[in-house]
Amino acid sequence: MPLTGPKEMFARAYKEGYAVGAFNVNNMEIVQGIVAAGAEEQSPLILQVSAGARKYAGQPYIVKLIEAALQESDLPIVLHLDHGGDFQICKDCIDGGFTSVMFDGSHLPYEENIAITRQVVEYARPRGVWVEAELGRLAGVEDEVSAEKSIYTDPEQAADFVRRSGCDSLAVAIGTSHGAYKFTGEAKLDFARLEKIGRLLPGFPLVLHGASSVPQEFVAMANQHGGKVGGAKGVPEDLLRKAAGMAVCKINIDTDIRLAMTAHIRKFFTEKPAEFDPRGYLGPARQAVKDMVKHKIRNVLGCSGKA
Repeated sequence: MPLTGPKEMFARAYKEGYAVGAFNVNNMEIVQGIVAAGAEEQSPLILQVSAGARKYAGQPYIVKLIEAALQESDLPIVLHLDHGGDFQICKDCIDGGFTSVMFDGSHLPYEENIAITRQVVEYARPRGVWVEAELGRLAGVEDEVSAEKSIYTDPEQAADFVRRSGCDSLAVAIGTSHGAYKFTGEAKLDFARLEKIGRLLPGFPLVLHGASSVPQEFVAMANQHGGKVGGAKGVPEDLLRKAAGMAVCKINIDTDIRLAMTAHIRKFFTEKPAEFDPRGYLGPARQAVKDMVKHKIRNVLGCSGKA
């Protein structure tokens, strides 16, 4: 089955009140774990590639891994660029076979963000490629994206931005953040702001970045086996499910996958210090990815059986 775009995916998600998971991929085991979970849950999938992943694995390798997954699956799968920092990287991914790209101009002045987003849209649309943009800024660090504090998305500005840029979906800032250290006090999201954005942009798909939940069982496992993941705290899953029932059609998940993999690898080395075959520790890591993604699809995103 060939790659698909998000258009029909998001239209159904918006109508039926769920979200599609966008899972970051960096290597073969992550791709295999995500796709196996999607197959068992019969869920649509968005496999997304950050600038850091492109640098680490190389775009041709990642594309070929996705192509291999498509040969073994009949799921609708989108290949998406996460946090494209300029027009050129978006163009390279469009030319390289991606079906969706994100231009992240959230750090730029408002008018410049609109202008470059519009430039990406004008290149992508004739080629049938979806364009995600971002307005507002998430705190935290993920790959090469970092910010010290959040700037929440202004609803009226969001409506103006979508109209003038022509983007197909919009990532909004309502209290999530990148990385494993999202909250110091009580975790909360600004649902009133999200509701207003949705009201001003009826039928328009919104996106949540920085939406990992940082399961404490994996924090504990990593720390038990030599890690120092202190104070990590994510977005409670009930808040994410509520957002998925509103205008949010895509929820990004990266940190939880990294944490589950690393915890299991640390555990393996503690329990089997004489082992050095990569298949020995990457096998459990792949299973951890699969289990994590199945849980998210079924209990957080609500997209089981929506393939």
